[in-house]
Amino acid sequence: MRLRRVFISALAAVSVVVGFGVPVVRAQISDDVVKIGVLNDQSGLYADLGGPGSVVAARMAVEDAGGAVLGKPVEIVFADHQNKSDIGAAIAREWFEVGKVDMAIGFDHSAVALAVE
Repeated sequence: MRLRRVFISALAAVSVVVGFGVPVVRAQISDDVVKIGVLNDQSGLYADLGGPGSVVAARMAVEDAGGAVLGKPVEIVFADHQNKSDIGAAIAREWFEVGKVDMAIGFDHSAVALAVE
């Protein structure tokens, strides 16, 4: 029994060192521009929680960070999901597939967040 535990522990240690079963994730920047999308309620019920203020805050954060990541400029884009999960999912899909958005933030409405996930 003890030999079995030692073997399993050794196998686990080797798999961590060698990388068996561990997915490799690499950051990618599309089109030499880091695009961050702010997807939230810009005009409705939740606009006071995020809305246009979140876009301004994201732009200020980019400015504070020097406006670039890994030597690539950072661009902020935004959209209004209108508190509708289908609209939010469609916007996010377009951003990632066509608009070359690298990251989306916001999601002040849980149904939209779950649809985009």
